[in-house]
Parts: sequence; C-alpha cells; structure tokens
Amino acid sequence: MITIEELQDIWRLVSRLHNGQKYGGSAPGEQIEYLNHVGSVTFEMLHAIQLEPAMNAGLAVKCALLHDTIEDTSVSYQDILQLFGNEVAEGVSALTKNTDIQPKELQMEDSIRRIKLQPKEVWAVKLADRIVNLYAPPYYWNEEKKTQYLEEAKLILKELKAGNAYLAQRLEQKINAYSKFIST
Repeated sequence: MITIEELQDIWRLVSRLHNGQKYGGSAPGEQIEYLNHVGSVTFEMLHAIQLEPAMNAGLAVKCALLHDTIEDTSVSYQDILQLFGNEVAEGVSALTKNTDIQPKELQMEDSIRRIKLQPKEVWAVKLADRIVNLYAPPYYWNEEKKTQYLEEAKLILKELKAGNAYLAQRLEQKINAYSKFIST
C-alpha cells in the first residue's frame, strides 16, 4: 500500500523533476506540460488497482509516478534506490530505455525483456504508459513515426498483456483506435 503522504511526497518530487518539460500536442505549436503524462499514467494505474485489488498498489503507483525520471531527469538509478528501495528502483530501471543500444528500434525489445523480469505491476505500468501515449500523436510526427509507434504498441501488448487484463484490454482498444491517425 502507499500512504497519502508518500503519494504527495512523490508527486512533489516528480513535479520538481519534470518542471518546465513539455511535449507536443496534436495541434501545431501546442505544448503540454510533461507532468500531464506522468499523472495520466498514474491515473490509469489507480483505476486498474481498483479493478484488481490483489496488485501491489505501492509498487504500481510509485513506478507509475517515477517511470520517466531516469530517462528524462537528473535522477539516477542510485537516487531512486536510496529513496524508494530496490523493488521500485529495479522497476523504474526496467521501464527506462537503454539509449546505448543501437539501432534505436532494439531499445524497446531490451526494455520489454527487462520488464518481464519484474513483478506484474511493472508490466502494468508499461501498458498504462503506452495507453496514455496512444492518444492523438504529436503534430510533428510523420506517417512513418506514427506507424512505428503503433507497431511498438502491438509488441508491448503481445509481450506484456499478462501484466494486467484490464490494461491489456484498454491498450488493445487504443491500438485499434489509433489507426485513424495513420493515413497510409
């Protein structure tokens, strides 16, 4: 379980770490606060936890809140290990792409392999992350990028669907709906 104090403390930390970060919205020039993404992934997890109460809610929510900190902020694996312990640090690390792997297309396969070594809650966070990322693509993505991202989503679903039945079903629905953004 996660206490409300822990949740608020982590939210404040994540808010500071992602302060000023933005991503492109669906309309030209639109910029969205990155914290919106972190919150949306966490909301997906909170809903999934209600439907599957046997989940380790503390691990799931902490990993959802922290899932992009190593990749997108100055926080290191060691920082997360010190602040949140081994289980959370390992989960967040598995959710972090290894950018040293080339070509870039192999980074997701590596991440999925590492996620599959983690508890199902970490699998569920990856499902939730891709669900959130399958809303309207950024305005500057071309057809190739959108198609590649959709194919990656299919791979995530195939490999991680056992992590959470509800989130797997949501991801499948998002994959089916995403085709409207691809014109080819």
